[in-house]
Order: sequence, then C-alpha cells, then structure tokens
Amino acid sequence: MARVTIKDVAKKANVSTATVSRVLNNVGFVSEEIKKRVFDAVDQLNYQPNAVARSLKQDKTNTIGVVIPDISNPYFMTISKGIEDTIQELGYQLIFCSSDENPEKESGFLRLLYGNRVEAIVLATSGKNEELIDDIHRAGIPIILMDRRIEQPDLKLNLVEEDNLQAAYDITKSLIEQGHTNIGVVNGPDHVSTAKDRYLGYKKAIDAYGIAEDPNLTFNGAFSQEGGRQAVEHFLNLKKKPTAILALNNAMAFGVLLELFKRGYRVPEDMTVASYGEIEAAELLQNLCITSIKQYPYEMGKKIGNLILNCLLKKDVPPSHEVIQSTLVLPNKNQKNE
Repeated sequence: MARVTIKDVAKKANVSTATVSRVLNNVGFVSEEIKKRVFDAVDQLNYQPNAVARSLKQDKTNTIGVVIPDISNPYFMTISKGIEDTIQELGYQLIFCSSDENPEKESGFLRLLYGNRVEAIVLATSGKNEELIDDIHRAGIPIILMDRRIEQPDLKLNLVEEDNLQAAYDITKSLIEQGHTNIGVVNGPDHVSTAKDRYLGYKKAIDAYGIAEDPNLTFNGAFSQEGGRQAVEHFLNLKKKPTAILALNNAMAFGVLLELFKRGYRVPEDMTVASYGEIEAAELLQNLCITSIKQYPYEMGKKIGNLILNCLLKKDVPPSHEVIQSTLVLPNKNQKNE
C-alpha cells in the first residue's frame, strides 16, 4: 500500500500543498471552510505527517534521549518514569537506549541519538566516553548526567546524583554494629563513579572501626545479577568465609540472594545480606530480613525532568549539581524465621 503524501491530501481537498501545510501546522490565515476540507481529506486518506521532515523544517524533534546501563533494573526505569511524567505535558517524548554497562555500546547510542537530532540527552554513563560526550555537549545538545559523574573537571554538565559515599558508609556501619567484621563486598565496575563512591563509603566505615581491608572480601559484580551470583561462589570458597555480604546495588543483591538460597543458606540465620537499593522481588522471598538503602529514583527523575525543561525552555542556564539523600532501612526482626 502506497504511503499517502501531502500532495494526495492537497489533491483531495482541491487546495495547494502550501495550504495543507499551513492548516496542519496552524500557521498563517486559512478560512474555516478550507480548514474543514483539509481535515476531511486527512481523515479520509488516513494521512500521517512525516515527523522527520517536519522536525527538519522546524529544527525541533521534541525527543529526549535516555541512555541507561540496564533497562531491566527497576531503579533506572523508575527514574525514567519520573522524567517522562515531568516532560510529557509539554509534548516531549523519550527514546530509551540500554548500554548494558558497555562503553562501546554507549558510544554507539550517543552517536545515534545525536544523529537523530534529539533535543537533550540523559545519561547514566558506563564510562570511557568523555571525549564524545564533550563533543556532543559543545555541539549544543544539553546533557544531564543521571547518578553517575564524569571525571573531567573542564566538562561542566548538569548532574543529579545520590550521596553514594554516605549511604554506603551508613549501611556498612550498620553491619559492623550488628557484629560483623568479616564483610564480603560485591562492587560494580571501578571506572563508574557510583562504584568508586560506594566502595569509598565502605572503606571509610571499616577504617573508622579499625577493621583491616581484605582484598579477598571484595568482588567485582559489574552491577549485574549474575555478578552477585558469582560473588557468592567466590566468598563461599574462601577459607575464612564472610558472615555478611554487602551488595552495592540491587541487581547484584538479588543475585546474591538467589545463589544463597540455591545452596541452602538461610538469610539472615546462615548469612546476613545487605543491599544498596531495594529489591522489588524480595517480597516474594519468604521471611526475608535484610538491611538496605532506600533510594528515591522517581524523585530523581522529576528533578532531571525539570532540568531538561530549564535547558530547553530557558536556555543559557548554568549547569547545576543536585544531590539526593537515601535512607538506611534496618531489617524487620519480626520477619525472621521462628
């Protein structure tokens, strides 16, 4: 079936293509009678305007690119929901890309979004793309960093992040105060700012309590569920096993729990587990009792959405850095097995 064009609409309405364009874009004066003829023709032919052509003409696409490291992680999708709820009333739409914590994949998506003329990019970077990000920023595309910094002092971008160091310090301190001095830590990739900050928070807490750092008790779980599973395998093969496992993101924490249950461990009776981030599936796990950090991703998304609107509507707004505080959630003792 041939695609209906603006020429077909003009012919059906017995007007010029310029008149059809004026009616559809609500530009200039056109009589009500002609407007009716054009809209009737559009309805009868089921004409769909070419969005790409229109965006080229108007120099506006009304699209915002969102590059996240894991589209399956509820944390990032909740942030995205907050962004969407903030910007959609003004006609902006989101385009999602998932880098899978792969800098090369992230680079390809950034180039794709730039080539498709998005009006802004929200980025939770997987690292190693500073030069490309700088180039896109200099080309006039606003970039808002989501929870992950870029370690390049001369690159000034909008940033909304959690206080990752403080939250990791708080949750580690809580484990120590519960009596644990042998804590297995499942961390993310060391080139990502959140992983760096969270590990520094853990290190700050054990230093404060005079606990020596043991390299065998740190495992790089790459912020993935599989990484959490592999971490348990590693820790349980140690001669001196940890009494608690701290996973520094929710996906890794879920992997830790699944592997422990698979091996017949009870939580917290046989192994204490702590999670940086809430585990949505935890409600399905009977009698689960863990320490966690409660994050506020929807609020982060709303802040990012407002920053996008500031950048696009007000122009020339200086970059801002907003920090969202998380909350330590202690285990509910009543949930323990009898």
